[in-house]
Amino acid sequence: MTQEQAFTVKWGILSTGWIAHQFATDLAHAHNGVAYAVGSRNQESADEFAKNHGIPVAYATYEELVNDPEVDAVYIGTPHPFHKDNALLALRAGKAVLCEKPFTVNSAELEEIVSYARGQKLFLMEAMWSRFIPANVKVREWIASGVIGDVRTVKADLGFRADWNPQGRLLNPELGGGALLDVGIYPVSFASMIFGPHPEQVYSTAHIGETGVDEHFSLLLDYGGGKSAMLGGGVRLKMLEEAFIFGTEGYIVVKGTLVNPKAAELYIGGERAERFEDDRESIGYSFEAEEVGRCLEAGLTESPVIPLDESLALMKLLDLVRGQWGLRYPGE
Repeated sequence: MTQEQAFTVKWGILSTGWIAHQFATDLAHAHNGVAYAVGSRNQESADEFAKNHGIPVAYATYEELVNDPEVDAVYIGTPHPFHKDNALLALRAGKAVLCEKPFTVNSAELEEIVSYARGQKLFLMEAMWSRFIPANVKVREWIASGVIGDVRTVKADLGFRADWNPQGRLLNPELGGGALLDVGIYPVSFASMIFGPHPEQVYSTAHIGETGVDEHFSLLLDYGGGKSAMLGGGVRLKMLEEAFIFGTEGYIVVKGTLVNPKAAELYIGGERAERFEDDRESIGYSFEAEEVGRCLEAGLTESPVIPLDESLALMKLLDLVRGQWGLRYPGE
């Protein structure tokens, strides 16, 4: 790349599943990245994915993908029990890595990945795409301005009622199933965005279903000093998906869905003072891809918006919560 050329990340997409399709589709909206290659477990799947997304190179194995010298960064979209091995595969090939949430099944796995990436000075980031959605960026601006005063309470839920499928990803313990890891990471990360990742006290309850994983849960996180977060999630229970942030001078409502909000409202003294509307055409995954590009161009090895220490702290928090329930996955 010459100095005259714009900085562009050539992405390798590891997986051909649903979330990988979403990411590849949205890369068309990223100003500093393109989908260059895809890797699957067979050539037919890779070829079909490449054809659907206009990707020039398709590989029948993940190894071929990560060893392509033209690939700058690898997006990992496999189920989370495979994240550790997939991430290490890409890192050992010298690639920057953007790994889907939850980063791993547990904190021990994540510590191994982070240790390797830091030792080799390679870029690594959790694909917590909601952190980069414009409405959530606006929320952080409002809070930083002090307009709602001292933030005291966060309330956030994310839940849907999935069909009963004991062998599917959501309910199968062999695939790291359960609400906490699948959807729960979103409200937990949202609370961390406001208060940080280190609550002083953690209280939780969950409904463990027939397959042995949590079908829905509730969390109360106490950060001390009168600050708390009430969070919930479910994969067999539909919940409201808005989030609320209450301060001493006003409050904020994140509208639509906690994962990918399209609007946010600011209230002062009980009256709406401002409404932020997001009229983008993209799905929303392009924003996290652009963050990777910005970091790589700046020579950073992690994102200041979702740093690795925060991802580690949140994974340890999820471990603690599962420990309260007595929920362990095969192999742990």
